[in-house]
Amino acid sequence: MNTYQAQMEQDEDGRWSCWIDELPGCAAWGYTQGEALEALQDAAEAYIEDMVEAGELPSHGEVIIERPIAIA
Repeated sequence: MNTYQAQMEQDEDGRWSCWIDELPGCAAWGYTQGEALEALQDAAEAYIEDMVEAGELPSHGEVIIERPIAIA
């Protein structure tokens, strides 16, 4: 199981952006916090699956995204 801490902030246009610092380039957005985190979950699973297929990780197991500690 892989657990990652999500980072999140609200953009000027009202949308929410979120990302995972430990997975460079793994980011998503949504119109709500929940929508953004759901999209990030999907993005992280695909990101890790690609790393496994490329031989960069031995296995991925379940990907858990922890909710952000602070929302800016």
